[in-house]
Amino acid sequence: MKFTAEQIAGILEGTVDGDPNVEVSTLSKIEEGSEGSLTFLANPKYTQYIYTTEASVTIVNEDFKPENPISTTLIKVEDAYRSFTKLLEYYNQFKMSNKSGIEQPSFISDTAKLGENIYVGAFTYIGDNVTIGNNVKIFPNSYIGENVTIGDDCIIFAGGKIYSDCVIGNNCVINSGAIIGADGFGFAPNEKGEYSKVPQIGNVILEDNVDVGAGTTIDRATMGSTVIRYGVKLDNQIQIAHNVEIGKNTVIAAQTGVAGSTKIGSNCIIGGQVGIVGHITIGNNVKVQAQSGIGRNIKDNEVLQGSPSFGYTDWNKSYVLFKNLPKLAKTINELEKKVDGNN
Repeated sequence: MKFTAEQIAGILEGTVDGDPNVEVSTLSKIEEGSEGSLTFLANPKYTQYIYTTEASVTIVNEDFKPENPISTTLIKVEDAYRSFTKLLEYYNQFKMSNKSGIEQPSFISDTAKLGENIYVGAFTYIGDNVTIGNNVKIFPNSYIGENVTIGDDCIIFAGGKIYSDCVIGNNCVINSGAIIGADGFGFAPNEKGEYSKVPQIGNVILEDNVDVGAGTTIDRATMGSTVIRYGVKLDNQIQIAHNVEIGKNTVIAAQTGVAGSTKIGSNCIIGGQVGIVGHITIGNNVKVQAQSGIGRNIKDNEVLQGSPSFGYTDWNKSYVLFKNLPKLAKTINELEKKVDGNN
């Protein structure tokens, strides 16, 4: 489907500088722009490409003034990056709008309650007493267990698994291969040193606007709920253990693991490959650098790095010494020889 620069400017509440009737049908990076494509310029280090891009339309900030001739039509907006993100969302919704109905073969229990305008892909299983809201898209090979509740406008991509009794809020996205509600890692040793499984009878609750990345697992609680609060964004291949609680608008990058019963506050930013032990509390607005290990309670607003982690500023100062240890050791050895020689 094609859109004119004028139509796009209307969506973004921007102004056109150039040909308002030029049409685009695809999106591109500015350095790879081609005729008929739409791109954007937000980062100043890419400014050079606006003079060579072949993209038909480019979204720029209102204060952008070209210093050389350009061939692309400009759409000037308050925030080019945010506007382009808005277009990506619009484009994605447009693609999703083509999906509707129930494909076969699939299984839907007679006791399941389905909302309006939903899509269920082939080879999907929807169990007893499931409730699914309006405008939900469930792609092929997905599993929705018994007594699950899914709110409005959710997307479950191919191969997503939601185990029994879990609750998914509105506007949630669960990407391919994600597993919501698998058993927590609960085992009790006996006198022989053998481990017996502790039944995990709780569930997982995702509040509204939560994104769960591909291959991420969120374990059900032993009792009660594992809770992912409003607006949390989880990257791919993350492990969230039983009875964890993650506060609203916290973001966690790939390959992070959070052990059982830990509480993470709101508006935290946690880098990739971070390890967090169980039964601790992490405050609000905490930032954790990649590959850090968190083994203690963390207060609000701390910035951490290292394993075991400590203050980011202290870590940077200490790193200067870490990398110079061989040189320092050599200097100390030479000083010791001199002292011994003078005695």
